[in-house]
Amino acid sequence: MRIHDIHQQLAELGAKPVHIGRLTRAWLNGQALDAGTRHQRSEDFLPLSVRNGLPGVKEALDRLARVSSEHPAADGSARLLVTLADGQMVESVLLPRDGLCVSSQVGCAVGCVFCMTGKSGLLRQLGSAEIVAQVALARRVRTVKKVVFMGMGEPAHNLDNVLEAIDVLGTDGGIGHKNLVFSTVGDRRVFERLPRQAVKPALALSLHSTDTRLRQALLPRAPVFEPAELVELGERYARQVDYPIQYQWTLLKGINDSPEEMDGIIRLLRGKFAIMNVIPYNSHEHDDYQRPDTERIHQIMRYLHANGVLTKVRNSAGQDIDGGCGQLRARAEGIVQARRQRMQAPNPEPLR
Repeated sequence: MRIHDIHQQLAELGAKPVHIGRLTRAWLNGQALDAGTRHQRSEDFLPLSVRNGLPGVKEALDRLARVSSEHPAADGSARLLVTLADGQMVESVLLPRDGLCVSSQVGCAVGCVFCMTGKSGLLRQLGSAEIVAQVALARRVRTVKKVVFMGMGEPAHNLDNVLEAIDVLGTDGGIGHKNLVFSTVGDRRVFERLPRQAVKPALALSLHSTDTRLRQALLPRAPVFEPAELVELGERYARQVDYPIQYQWTLLKGINDSPEEMDGIIRLLRGKFAIMNVIPYNSHEHDDYQRPDTERIHQIMRYLHANGVLTKVRNSAGQDIDGGCGQLRARAEGIVQARRQRMQAPNPEPLR
């Protein structure tokens, strides 16, 4: 479902644009649709036909998404497993300092080798209403002032819905444009369309390597870009919107943490309007990839800083709960599959 469908449902009840705007704001703020305002009760503002139809609207909105489970972590984050109307599941993450990471797809087609989400492939797109519903759900739990599109999915592969969600979050959602972050592996359509949007989000580009072949091996189904070209496109957008590009670098021990890669980062980003976000891999004992040692991470930080690249370490939220993106969904899907197999067995054992 798209935001347009919700607005159309309200219009059919007799709601005018001013009514639709207020109802949308109430929903996006996690409030009751008939909450009214500090100065005006809803019954003094909304037409009777709209008030009578609100239970049906609420039911439709509640069906969009619901929180199946919440997993708080020691760092102040909390991962939410969200179930959609068709039973599919996505993840969103409440971040420290009033942030929220949302998903834009069920699964992902890019197939990043270090990402759990990519292992399932792309199952379906999220509608714009399903995307912003994650914000509405999160705001029932805590304040959300920043939304990053870094959850499950590649936003560029669901561009219309993501841009519609960004537009409503940057207007009725009350979120500053710089606090809406569009994260992508790189897609030429992004660089064509984002500058034309009324709400221009910040941009985060997944770099991960300065070597074209290695980057393509790590992101096997991403559009092929020479890293220098991707940085040039990012720099152009950064200058247009007057806030820096965030470059994402998932740090993998023995793969993209070499001195040669660090020198490549310096060549590409020194003097650019950019921030390098180094994200040490959230590794587990039997993973194919591992997190570099803490001292190596500190060496990289010092080296990049000393050579003119503004660098921050961004640890994945919820590492103490094994909450890397896609892991909650994978575990939940595994439980569901196990339950189905047991129920289909000739003499199903009771679940414990």
